Amino acid sequence: MRRREFITLLGGAASWPLAARAQQQRLPVIGFVNSSSPHLYVPFIRAWQQGLGETGYAEGRNVAVEYRWAMGHYDRLPALVTELAGLPVAVLAATSGPAALAAKAANTTVPIVFTMAADPVELGLVASLARPGANITGVTQMTTEVGPKRLELMHELLPAAATVALLVNPNNSVIAETEQRNLRATARTLGRQLIVLNAGSEHDLDKVFASLVELRAGGLLISTDPFFFGQSARLADLAQRHAMPTLSVDREFVAAGGLISYGGDVAHSYRLAGVYTGRILKGDKPADLPVQQSTKVELHINLKTAKALGLTVPLPLLGRADGVIE
Repeated sequence: MRRREFITLLGGAASWPLAARAQQQRLPVIGFVNSSSPHLYVPFIRAWQQGLGETGYAEGRNVAVEYRWAMGHYDRLPALVTELAGLPVAVLAATSGPAALAAKAANTTVPIVFTMAADPVELGLVASLARPGANITGVTQMTTEVGPKRLELMHELLPAAATVALLVNPNNSVIAETEQRNLRATARTLGRQLIVLNAGSEHDLDKVFASLVELRAGGLLISTDPFFFGQSARLADLAQRHAMPTLSVDREFVAAGGLISYGGDVAHSYRLAGVYTGRILKGDKPADLPVQQSTKVELHINLKTAKALGLTVPLPLLGRADGVIE
């Protein structure tokens, strides 16, 4: 998406007359921080704005939004969170797992609404889902929790694959360790060897795919991480070029030519987070808002890619798919 189009999506603040921008500065301000890049998250920003609108707020009309993006550099998040808290902002929308952890670590009194794929209790973000406590609440897709199911799907599709690789981001160590632990146990149960590979940059992705043949991996699982989500099209291209059966968590990967995806509905979780952000602006306390679980998990399959790989998708697996590209 072109820069001009993205500015329009965010309300066109850069092109407003000076008087209008002065009026905007008197509006309540939401801080929006994400670990990825804006052009990769346009559908989810729209979903978040939709949820905000359901509570009566519209960006540029009765609320202002300050956006900050780490562009895949997770080490920038603490400074971005501190910057937003100092503006000040009325609510901080931390819309990725790493952003939520950075917001929590900042120990600010600003109310925080997060969206993330992992278990926020296990990560220490909240005391419990029902009673999050303190100044933080949000929405979880629990995508990390269905990691073992993704390995089972890979086993169903590739029953002869003795070795499966798992791609994790070492810059997001908490999520990477959780996913490895869960999948190692499942791999043992299925009698499969699990090889863990690290990638925290685009350059690393090339090296990972180049190594898969040498490692004799029969398939690749891409773990839950904002960096990988933002690289869906590149990952799909690499998987096709290296003829590697690959399973990701987001359907954008399948739409870009990837083989299969199984994960939560990200747009739905962003909409729910937008609703919570609006409710807090209206006076609700984060401690009184239970963490919501976006329990919708979708399976998408690209049959064109399966055919190119010489794979036959089992009918029971095909019948459970929420979306199929033929």
